[in-house]
Amino acid sequence: MNNEYRDIAARLAEIAIIPVIKLDNPEHASPLAEALEKAGLPAAEVTFRTDAAARSIEIISEKFPGVLTGAGTVLTIDQVKSAVDSGARFIVSPGFNPRIVDYCVDRGIPVYPGVNNPSGIEAALERGLDVLKFFPAEASGGIKMINAMSAPYGKVKFMATGGINASNLISYLESPYVAACGGSWMVKGDLINSGKFDEIEKLSVEAVGLVKTWRSK
Repeated sequence: MNNEYRDIAARLAEIAIIPVIKLDNPEHASPLAEALEKAGLPAAEVTFRTDAAARSIEIISEKFPGVLTGAGTVLTIDQVKSAVDSGARFIVSPGFNPRIVDYCVDRGIPVYPGVNNPSGIEAALERGLDVLKFFPAEASGGIKMINAMSAPYGKVKFMATGGINASNLISYLESPYVAACGGSWMVKGDLINSGKFDEIEKLSVEAVGLVKTWRSK
């Protein structure tokens, strides 16, 4: 895969936590991105689970270029096009859809498809992808599953998402097979919809602090 795929994966690994965000109203995009940036958590995976996704990505990309913004829950090629046109730097899908993955790979669009079994990993490796989403993480066996499954695929790294929160984050990051973790505990929908961006900033600061403390040991 191209250098941008590698560079974005490296940046996400450096940040370590990827806020997975569901926005119902694009007017919330700007204050949310501001809260994340102020907290030292400059990443956003805006999910295509609402009609506000594309516009929200556009707003964050334009107003907060320092926030690495991608599109999540991408299920169709049309959504890929919409996300990229809106400024998304990367694409994340919940599963391994060959049509979506091939479309992205052929066009040099960084894509991190979801897998939770060896067949998915091997399909990704066939396409030159070795940084993948592991989803749904906890329901698929969690860090034990990642560690057990990864033995034959030593170079593969995962962005684990699904059921991850402040209490189990570090157990994932400690694995040599985990590059980063996606989570929504600091950007819950009720906090966004009620405009509690101070609380989002506080939770994000705490999450960043967990990573800093772990890395300093």
